[in-house]
Amino acid sequence: MNEYLNKDTKSEYYRDQEKLFGLPEKFSLKVREKMFDALMKFAVLSPASNVLDVGVTCDQRKDSNFFEKMYPYKSKITAAGIEDCAFLESDFPGLKFLKIDGTQLPFKEKQFDLAVSFATIEHVGSRQRQKQFIEELSRVSRLCCFTTPNRYYPLEFHSITLFIHWLPPGAFRFILRLLGNTFYSKEENLNLLSQQDIMDMLPAQKEVHIRHFKLFGFISNLMFFIKDKEATHGP
Repeated sequence: MNEYLNKDTKSEYYRDQEKLFGLPEKFSLKVREKMFDALMKFAVLSPASNVLDVGVTCDQRKDSNFFEKMYPYKSKITAAGIEDCAFLESDFPGLKFLKIDGTQLPFKEKQFDLAVSFATIEHVGSRQRQKQFIEELSRVSRLCCFTTPNRYYPLEFHSITLFIHWLPPGAFRFILRLLGNTFYSKEENLNLLSQQDIMDMLPAQKEVHIRHFKLFGFISNLMFFIKDKEATHGP
């Protein structure tokens, strides 16, 4: 992943999230609770399942690191992120934290029964880096699950803008710069995805399951489950 949440840019990442009286955070938490329920129903995990969560953060918002808060078998979680989130080991006894750098994950092939990543892939950079990110999640796990906001939802929650993110990426970023939002105008900080964008990245030999999550009648978030076609249901 790129270092979009390093010490110098973290405040920029969350700056616009404070707008609209905190509603984006409240909506995000509700959607992520639904995502967690969908994940638990699909994955069929046991207390012995080894789980990797890629993209943990030092942010203390209610919707941050929600998987660690909700998952019942915390001692089986390996949490990875580009920030120093070692505090998670104290907050969730038994959890292991590993600081990583880049899209290459330092784990063995199929080391984990499940690898998850929530709302991270849109921040890792170019389409090539996003593709590598998916490949790595799939490589180190028997089943991987990741989520991302739907590019074609009317409201873009990062920059708090309406509809302009439906324009070609170059035009969207140009308008963001005109609006003074240079941070999100950079591809390495925000590269939105549609369902078709992600499908175009997936290798043919993988089995894919997709879940949609709606907000006010429109699909706001996409959830993907990916595993080898020969694998049985669940990890």
